[in-house]
Amino acid sequence: MNTKNYLSQFLEDVRRKNSSQKVFLQAVEEVVQTLTPVLEQKPLYIKEKILERIVEPERMISFRVPWRDDKGEIHVNRGYRVQFNSALGPYKGGIRFHSSVTEDSLKFLAFEQTFKNSLTTLPLGGGKGGSDFDTRGKSDNEVMRFCHAFIDELYHHIGYHTDVPAGDLGCGAREIGYMFGQYKKLTNDFTCVFTGKKPNWGGSLLRPQATGYGVGYFAQNMLATRGDDFKGKVCVISGAGNVGIHTIEKLTQLGAKVVGFMDYDGSIYDKDGVDEEKLAFLKDLVFVRRGSIKEYAQKFPHAVFRAGKKTWDIPCDCAFPTACENELDGDDAKTLLKNGCTLVCEGANMPSTPKAVGAFKAAKILYSPGKASNAGGVAVSGLEMTQNSMRIYWTAQEVDDYLKRIMHSIHTSCLNYAQEFAQKGDYMAGANIAGFIKVADSMIDQGLV
Repeated sequence: MNTKNYLSQFLEDVRRKNSSQKVFLQAVEEVVQTLTPVLEQKPLYIKEKILERIVEPERMISFRVPWRDDKGEIHVNRGYRVQFNSALGPYKGGIRFHSSVTEDSLKFLAFEQTFKNSLTTLPLGGGKGGSDFDTRGKSDNEVMRFCHAFIDELYHHIGYHTDVPAGDLGCGAREIGYMFGQYKKLTNDFTCVFTGKKPNWGGSLLRPQATGYGVGYFAQNMLATRGDDFKGKVCVISGAGNVGIHTIEKLTQLGAKVVGFMDYDGSIYDKDGVDEEKLAFLKDLVFVRRGSIKEYAQKFPHAVFRAGKKTWDIPCDCAFPTACENELDGDDAKTLLKNGCTLVCEGANMPSTPKAVGAFKAAKILYSPGKASNAGGVAVSGLEMTQNSMRIYWTAQEVDDYLKRIMHSIHTSCLNYAQEFAQKGDYMAGANIAGFIKVADSMIDQGLV
């Protein structure tokens, strides 16, 4: 059987086994479609059934999470942890608290995380977890009671040398603190079993900023391949959470002008761009008061709030989808290209649909997948683990220097592997191949486990 027939049959089998899991299947197909030249050069991967093994999680845990609200009413949510692949190290990946969380979404995220972590060059396996619990509208005490109940079950399955979760959508330093506190109480053990902690009790400086900063650094490397930089570039961003706001911050520092961003309620168009004062207001609004970006337009009269609208229709040079999967579709891609966009750098996991990706590739613009360009967050999580093991703290400058080097290394790996396997300049192919080969070789080294 030739390679193309093998891959066709393999994908058919994966679809049959996971017929209801659409985003997981999308992620698998996105990776597999770039691997033909790899499998042709290295048929051992086929013989060892690496693809068949790599798409199956090593372990999936699901459990109920009963908790009591401030009125004394009992609620029950679902909790999950998907421990996908440990060939490179302990499982590593965020915990997501959002109503959209399902087994499908977490399998997709853990699968992506496996290759993303491989790209960082750090010894980290891939995992993901979470719950359909939504932190919005909940009091601090309600969030604490939920987090404690969540850890009452999850603590059996995590540990410093086993699985080290971090934060994700809906799960920030507050939630990490509550979960760590309960873990410490149950185990009587103060180890680095969570990353994303506050710096005063073991967290790394720049961890909250790391994903957004890394996106900026990766895009800076992309522009440099065409002899360009961010000076004067007009940018738009989706999302106004941790990744989005810190992407805005880094792009502004690099000389760009960010004119659009959005949240659940709609988008902001600020033709004057986000400056230092506006960024400080935005951070307080989102991180402290947990408000809506509607208030940004009320505070700054030249800014316009556009209810229910995305940012992709705003003319720009560079676009950064930083919110969630499949948020940028084929029509959005056409609009961006029509308005002159020449770079799309993903800050979220698989935020562009296959049609959007196809449009970007056909137009030959600079396009990078999230597994490469948003790896800064997990990279600094790995650095946090290192600092905890050494019982030291690095300065913000030291962490930033590491982050820059890691993002440059990922960028270089993407281009080198793309060129080696006859897909020059294709960041998606390069990221998939670089991440896959390292995991696959490690699986072969460790035998049939």
